[in-house]
Amino acid sequence: MKRTRKRFDPSFKTKVALEAIKGEKSLSEIARHYEVHPNQITQWKKRVEEMLPQIFSLKGDKRLQ
Repeated sequence: MKRTRKRFDPSFKTKVALEAIKGEKSLSEIARHYEVHPNQITQWKKRVEEMLPQIFSLKGDKRLQ
């Protein structure tokens, strides 16, 4: 039997990654709660952390300054 890949929308990925960044729960607790592999959460967390500095370099949006 062939398994199909789960697809997660960006808001879900962000929510899970931010929870991991907070560090209030372990990766395995978060993974169990959201039914996502801990390695996937680590990848999302890393991507969020890499992208955060770019938010402050955006010009023209007064809400971000």
